[in-house]
Amino acid sequence: MELLIMVLMLLMLIGISNVINRFVPFVPVPLIQIALGVAAAYIPVFHRVPLNPELFLVLFIAPLLFNDGKMTPRNELWRLRVPILLLALGLVFATILVAGPFIHWLIPAIPLSAAFALAAILSPTDAVAVGSLSGRAKLPRKIMRLLEGEALMNDASGLVAFNFAIAATVTGYFSLPEAIGSFIVVAVGGLLIGALLGFAVIWLRLTLRRLGIEDVSLHMLIVILTPFIIYLAAEECHFSGILAVVAAGVTHAVERDRMESASIKLRVVSESTWSVILFSLNGLVFVLLGLEIPDVVGNIWKDPHYRNGQVIGYILLITAVLIALRFVWVLAIERHARTALLTAVSGVRGALTLAAAFSTPMLLAGGRPFPERNLILFICAGVILLTLILASVLLPPLTRDPNETTAQARKSETAERKARIRALEAGLCSVREEITDDNKEEAFDLIAEYNRRMQYARLQGNPRSKEAWRKTVTLRLEGIQAERRTVERWEADKRIPPDIALKVNKSLNRTEVLLTNRLNLKLIALIVRRALRRLFSKKRFTPGHPGWEPYKEMRLEAIREAVATLKALKDEGNKDAVLSVIAGYREMEQHLLSGRRPGAGYMAKKHNALRRELELKALQAERNEIQEMFERREIDRTLAGTLRLEVNYREAGLFDSEIAH
Repeated sequence: MELLIMVLMLLMLIGISNVINRFVPFVPVPLIQIALGVAAAYIPVFHRVPLNPELFLVLFIAPLLFNDGKMTPRNELWRLRVPILLLALGLVFATILVAGPFIHWLIPAIPLSAAFALAAILSPTDAVAVGSLSGRAKLPRKIMRLLEGEALMNDASGLVAFNFAIAATVTGYFSLPEAIGSFIVVAVGGLLIGALLGFAVIWLRLTLRRLGIEDVSLHMLIVILTPFIIYLAAEECHFSGILAVVAAGVTHAVERDRMESASIKLRVVSESTWSVILFSLNGLVFVLLGLEIPDVVGNIWKDPHYRNGQVIGYILLITAVLIALRFVWVLAIERHARTALLTAVSGVRGALTLAAAFSTPMLLAGGRPFPERNLILFICAGVILLTLILASVLLPPLTRDPNETTAQARKSETAERKARIRALEAGLCSVREEITDDNKEEAFDLIAEYNRRMQYARLQGNPRSKEAWRKTVTLRLEGIQAERRTVERWEADKRIPPDIALKVNKSLNRTEVLLTNRLNLKLIALIVRRALRRLFSKKRFTPGHPGWEPYKEMRLEAIREAVATLKALKDEGNKDAVLSVIAGYREMEQHLLSGRRPGAGYMAKKHNALRRELELKALQAERNEIQEMFERREIDRTLAGTLRLEVNYREAGLFDSEIAH
């Protein structure tokens, strides 16, 4: 039961990390997940299980690398085969030969063989961490493919070298010819067995399809089990399980091309299932890393034999050597300084490094403690965090195009128009998916409105710039303050019951929260209260309500005072924005004067319950599309904020009308 509770809490932390990232998108999700893992380590009720390196590789690294191998384009891997091999093999061994003696010189207490082992596990970049960078920085395509290919291959070379160095430290024996021969056998054997088993799985699935067995659950079970079985089979044969799952993933890229004719349902379920699995595994890798950090750091931090400033200096110096060596190596290959710099900074270390460090034995062959094991773990954790932070901070400014011309800058208007249309299309699709017999009339009406908005966006280009929206929202907030003054005056004069005044104030508060974009606990509470009121309240405040007439008179006076306030603020700089807001108030005024009940005409139909429910879902679909475009770096933070503000402005109009129905 304790293990189940721990797993559920870890999954909950992954969900929380993505929610946090929505509010602070400039902080990478891996860093948020590590921080949550560190925080969870200090929760007394959180039962932690010690990290088992072998289990970690099977459960997390195997399926993640299998998927990376499956998704990475084969033609690009082949085209970049030489630089990938030079990084995955050459740079790993160069790092061991250079960084190993440097670590031994810097920390004489770590024997040379153990220093080689530390350099070996610090040499591979982490495929999961590298993948997380693509959403943070717009790396050139060639560099991204190079990093992905390197991360697929260098884990095996680093781990094999690490195992030989550990064996030399424990036994005191090392033979270079044996090490080279063993590495070739382990690597080639892993690639062969992975490719053979990968094609065997493909053959099995194609055979099942020819027999008419296209059961989605069965095919998904086979695909999910594939990386685990292949990894374990390769390790059982004493080959590289990591290279085996990479090879199997690449062979499944062939299967993806041949299975294009598979049923739509099978493809949709496959993509959805893998999406959930990868989302969970990626998050668990970094949360588990965070869970281990407090113990790793605490052992050194509390040990009187180490000076805290000194061990932090070790981390800084070792990280600097790793980045400098990587920069020089790539510069020698590519002969392009910017490419070398981006590749060097992108060399993020990840959880695989720490997992390998935990596999370091506690004792030597003679029964003595392994030299400086705690310090090795501390250095690994520090290098992982530092490389992640450096990549997160430095890559975004480094990847900005320094040669952006005025002509390119003018393309931003086109990009804004396309982004706005895509958001509207997402809302339109949401409406179409929600059509039922009960809401068909409202849905078709809303679809027509969305089509009008998209047509307007296409014809007008950029109908509302960021500055225009800022002015509009500012003026609308001024109008709300004028409305609120009217409500306060009517309540003080006892011209309206307190409960109606409270309803109006709550409506104004909701509108204000939306317009100021305060997506916080206050907004969440407002939404929850609205949902509960809809669930339990039987009475609706309509024109037939006993308090309707005084409410209508007060609202009309509030609208007129708001319009007067806006007219007083009008000048040449905000004339269009003032007229736009006043037009909205005039529409509200006409709606109140008409006294129409829901269903009595277009305006009433526009705001009835079914219509409002459809539009709220559509607006949320727009928000989701805007967030996805932002996360994929297709739009910047400023444009994302402008588009969200437009959505909030339309939703505020729904809140304005809600109290009357």
